[in-house]
Amino acid sequence: MAAGLPAAERFRAYGPRQLDDIAVRFGLPDDVRETVRRLSLVLPFRVNEYVLTHLVDWDRVPDDPLFQLTFPQAGMLDAADEEQLGKLSADPGDRLLLRDFVGDVRARLNPHPSGQQQYNVPHLEGSALPGLQHKYHETVLYFPGQGQTCHAYCTYCFRWAQFVGDADLRFAAPDPSGLLAYLAAHPEVSDVLITGGDPMVMTTERLRRHVEPLLGVASVSTVRIGTKSVAYWPQRFTTDQDADDVLRLFERVVAAGKQLAVMAHFSHPRELETEPARRALARIRATGAVVYCQAPLIARVNDDPAIWSALWRAELAAGAVPYYLFVERDTGPHEYFKVPLARAVEIFQAAYRTLPGLARTVRGPVMSATPGKVVVDGVQHTPEGSFFQLRMLQARDPALVGRPFRAPFSTEAAWLDDLEIDPATPPDLAAALRGAPPAPERAASETTAPEASVSGTASSEPSAPDAGEGPEREAAA
Repeated sequence: MAAGLPAAERFRAYGPRQLDDIAVRFGLPDDVRETVRRLSLVLPFRVNEYVLTHLVDWDRVPDDPLFQLTFPQAGMLDAADEEQLGKLSADPGDRLLLRDFVGDVRARLNPHPSGQQQYNVPHLEGSALPGLQHKYHETVLYFPGQGQTCHAYCTYCFRWAQFVGDADLRFAAPDPSGLLAYLAAHPEVSDVLITGGDPMVMTTERLRRHVEPLLGVASVSTVRIGTKSVAYWPQRFTTDQDADDVLRLFERVVAAGKQLAVMAHFSHPRELETEPARRALARIRATGAVVYCQAPLIARVNDDPAIWSALWRAELAAGAVPYYLFVERDTGPHEYFKVPLARAVEIFQAAYRTLPGLARTVRGPVMSATPGKVVVDGVQHTPEGSFFQLRMLQARDPALVGRPFRAPFSTEAAWLDDLEIDPATPPDLAAALRGAPPAPERAASETTAPEASVSGTASSEPSAPDAGEGPEREAAA
């Protein structure tokens, strides 16, 4: 451990089974506790000691944004579904009915938005590769099996289906062999994003097994690691038993001539206000890694220009790069968290105007939709009426990148599918925006249906995972 750092605090996660203890310690009202318990039958719930004692403001519960961020809330599910969950969970004799009902609710929550299972899963020699996604020409997503959990779960997470104990809904690779074979066959791939879950829940030794093989792949120039650990467990980089080891691994990636990009998720400026988080960022940056920051715009958590201005300024002050403001995806408790695009544009532009030039690297509001990343550049008022000005920031089809289009203004639209694309949009772009399947060489099937049929594809074998045990690296400690 580096000199001057405090003694190590052992990680422990808390889930539904520890809810009573949390309620006693922090004065959680009975009705709120029961709501969390009921909703955690469907949605994943996990927190830890750092989140509970450093991030949540218990005097403001249930309205506190960090409480909203980490604890399931009334209104996240349909009221009738919440009531039925209460009835079925109250009678042990209804266990099988409860299981089937939970599976039905999850299936209606669109567990894999934007064609992730239909269109993103790559094939090699006719076989699908587990734990990989290849949506954009130059970037492959890699989901190591041991990293498919997190130090705590965000209630808005668009990958919530990774954490509910259903193998049919989960992306996970047992080892990097499939990734390496695919990279050998696809030299156009320059970036590998190691994601989850959160790869940083793994021990350094396990993480090394997934990272080091990439250093010998000449076509890969950038290794990205997607993580919320700096916000939810910064001790991973400071006082954990192998914190120094993981930083040496980062240094090894940089020394090998690869760019190491840590894609850090910060949803609220409070996550950057703690000394452990600031120390963690400083240690990561000292390895030569570049930290890029991104998060979605979430109602009840950060739907305020002042919050985003403070967050981006704090990121810049910490030496990180403000990168993306995303629109909340159409999955999970989307109705609870969604912010209309019209309001999203107002929030982004109002916050952006307050920033110094070096922080204006951030892009948004961005929808990561089936055809690609669509940015809402603003609203144009014309004699014909008002229109959203949109642009393909990234696309499955590289020929569409940078292409602008427009859609009639709406005060209610919260996602690409809610918009009516202007009839003057070029046919190739219009077809992609309306959900036409991508080229079959990387699609999961040559005969998949368009995005409108994404919901309802989930398995009906539910289980509410117990988050009382820590991530993989705790068990190995």
